Amino acid sequence: MRWIPATVLVGALASGCGSPGQDSVPPQQRYELAGEVVAVDPEGGTLTIAHAAVTDYMEAMTMPFNVRDDWVFEAAEPGARIRAELVVDATASWLEGVVITKSPAAGAAAEAVIPSAKPGDSVPAIALVNQDGQAVTLQAYRGRHLLFTFIYTRCPLPDYCPRMSAHFDRIHKAVEAEPARYGDPHMLSISVDPAYDTPGVLREYGLRYLGPQAPDSFARWEFARAEPEPLRRLAEFVGLRFMPDRGEIVHSLRTVVVDPEGKVLKVYIGNTWTPDELLEELERSVGGALEVTG
Repeated sequence: MRWIPATVLVGALASGCGSPGQDSVPPQQRYELAGEVVAVDPEGGTLTIAHAAVTDYMEAMTMPFNVRDDWVFEAAEPGARIRAELVVDATASWLEGVVITKSPAAGAAAEAVIPSAKPGDSVPAIALVNQDGQAVTLQAYRGRHLLFTFIYTRCPLPDYCPRMSAHFDRIHKAVEAEPARYGDPHMLSISVDPAYDTPGVLREYGLRYLGPQAPDSFARWEFARAEPEPLRRLAEFVGLRFMPDRGEIVHSLRTVVVDPEGKVLKVYIGNTWTPDELLEELERSVGGALEVTG
């Protein structure tokens, strides 16, 4: 099985630089992108594209891209070949100048399996290895809330993995300040690039957010990887698209809140949710549990 790095999914942190008092917003970056359309989502405003490596920017992978031209969704079909310009600024990325270079061949559209975890579903006992090389499972955190999301450490797009890690960083700080208020949750960032994201790489990456001087840095927020087959099962459980004909998981975003009984409480799809929304979900769950036991 060939695995393409996927979720949400983080090598570059989106932060401005510059002297105080000066505009610190970096200029837009533009890159040539070419690939094959896998899925068209007019409602979500995205094309999922299996693209070649983007020179000097990112590895080949399959992922959804934002597209702002409505005509593209009428003209593009799964299996079509396209060329476009990938535009990246400090907080977002999108495609411009889309050109359809080849129409799809008959039967070219890939089959997709997209099961979706629902509130009340039991989280599977997927085996993981954390940043210290220690074996853990999703079931190991029973008795407290668990938050997990998908990232990979080399992801450069600011609205994908870097945004998920920045969100988790904000949540981590809020929970550390008031753990009882939020149900004392544990947090996991799970890599979908296991070939590259070794425990050492994950540890180095995690310390960018947690800080190397912090005692027990990973006590609440761990970074983990899984072997390809259990990773595929977990990705499918939460609704990430898997394409059997390609042996790939599409690089899209899922963030999951699990209750202390090991059941799904909430699944956040994409990157439009905020840390405050997730923290409020935790508060509601904690409040509901107190009402039941009280």
